[in-house]
Amino acid sequence: MTSFSSLFRRPVTRRRFFKAGLFGAAALALYSSEIERHWTEVTRLDIALPGLPQSFDGMRIAQLSDIHLDNLTEPIYLRHVVGKVNQMQPDAVFLTGDYVSDGLTSYAFARKAASQCASILSELECKSVYAVLGNHDIGVGEKEVTAALRDHGITVLRNSSVPIERSGGRFWLAGIDDPVWGHPYPELAIPPAIRNVPDEPVVLLCHAPDYADQLLKDPIGRSISLMLSGHTHGGQVRLPVLGALELPELGKKYVEGLFRLGNTQLYVNRGIGTIGLPFRFNCPPEITLFTLRTGQAAESA
Repeated sequence: MTSFSSLFRRPVTRRRFFKAGLFGAAALALYSSEIERHWTEVTRLDIALPGLPQSFDGMRIAQLSDIHLDNLTEPIYLRHVVGKVNQMQPDAVFLTGDYVSDGLTSYAFARKAASQCASILSELECKSVYAVLGNHDIGVGEKEVTAALRDHGITVLRNSSVPIERSGGRFWLAGIDDPVWGHPYPELAIPPAIRNVPDEPVVLLCHAPDYADQLLKDPIGRSISLMLSGHTHGGQVRLPVLGALELPELGKKYVEGLFRLGNTQLYVNRGIGTIGLPFRFNCPPEITLFTLRTGQAAESA
């Protein structure tokens, strides 16, 4: 009978080394595609906005991004995510783009997926749901994706803004068209009438986070208190030491998490879907739950 210790005294041949490598690669692929890809992390953050009316202190906002239905994200998983959001009972839900995937399937398939995605999102029990488009949505068909969302009760902001009101106070929610493949017009999304108004801060939804640098060079951008983005998937596959293997255009600098850019805070959500391959490693999907607070924003890297 062969003892356990004798197994480790057997010579390591090229064939055994190759088999071990294949086994390790298969195990890593299984973990990345079936376990971590569905291991949804909830990030909870208090966000202080200077000038936020007291009536909004404690308001809870859930952010979802980069769903990419139904190519690499299964409808059953999106329903699971919607269920987790419903358990949180947020006061509003902000969606920051890429509901479908462009270029991986036919346009007919992707546009059907847009309708299915919007239908599942309509199961959100919170009725204050606002959205912007991402680059893949525009690639699939901006009119079709916008119509699918609006037909299911979701307000789509394309270079426009709406007041969010509570007990006599308000802040402004603006949404800008995707900076990668769309036509962003900050002057329309944040018109002069809502810029730098005392006690009426501006929150901006913008799919691509690196556009913040261009925005903040302009006086329009400097009126933004908080910008919420997605697009990067947090890198999706992040190797030790090497970091993210690939990052998209306008998503290479601000990859995930909270950043302080002068008077503006930027948060980049990792999204819940994948693109390219159905893998996530060291970068689980994310739901972000913000609690708004009055007062000065905390310093952040």
